[in-house]
Amino acid sequence: MDYASALELQRRLVTQRQQGAIDDQLLLVEHPHVVTLGRNGHRENLLASDEILERAGVAFHPTDRGGDITYHGPGQLVGYPILDLRQWKRDVGAYVRAIEETLIATLAGFGIAAGRIPKLTGVWVDGRKIAAIGVHISRWVTSHGFALNVSTDLSYFQYIVPCGLTKPVTSMAALGVRATLEEVGYVLAAHFGRVFDFELPLVAPALAGARKREPI
Repeated sequence: MDYASALELQRRLVTQRQQGAIDDQLLLVEHPHVVTLGRNGHRENLLASDEILERAGVAFHPTDRGGDITYHGPGQLVGYPILDLRQWKRDVGAYVRAIEETLIATLAGFGIAAGRIPKLTGVWVDGRKIAAIGVHISRWVTSHGFALNVSTDLSYFQYIVPCGLTKPVTSMAALGVRATLEEVGYVLAAHFGRVFDFELPLVAPALAGARKREPI
C-alpha cells in the first residue's frame, strides 16, 4: 500500500475509534519506497535532492508523527496500531516501551537478540537500528507506529540520516535470518496481542483488526 493511502486509512480509523464506532486495530503493511519526515524532524537530515529521490523512485512525505526522518520500502514490515490508550494506559512512554517489547520479542522468536539503547527510541542489535518507532496521539488514540527491517534493501538509507541519528541500520536478512513479511507479521501479531492483551483475528493480508479480550 502506498504511504498516502495508508495515511488516509489511518486518519479514517482514528476518527472512527475516537467516536467509539470501531474497536482497536493493528494495520500491518508494506510500502513502496518512501521517505517520511516527522513533525519535529529536520529537513537537513534528508541527504538527497528531490531530483535524486525521483530518479531512485523514492517518494517524500511530511507527516504528523513524532520522530525525525525515516525510510520505508519493500521488505520492511510497517505497523500502525490504532488504539485508544484510555482503555490501556494513559501513558505515551509506556506505549512506546510496549511497542519496543513487542519488536524485541518478535526478533527473539527468530533467534535475534535485540534490545534498547538508553535515551533512544527504537530497537537495536549490536548498536545498529533494526526497528524505528514514531507515533502520533490524538485524544488518546494512536496512529503511525513502527517499521521493522525484515529483508529491506539497506542501501536506501543512504538518502537520509535515519531518525536524525548517525548510527548504522541493519535488517533480519543482514543478520542471516531468511523470513517473509507474512511469517514475521504472524509472530509479531501474536506478541502484540500478548503485550497489549488483545485477540488479533486476521482480517485480510497485510491488514489485521484487534479486539479486546473478554474478561474470564
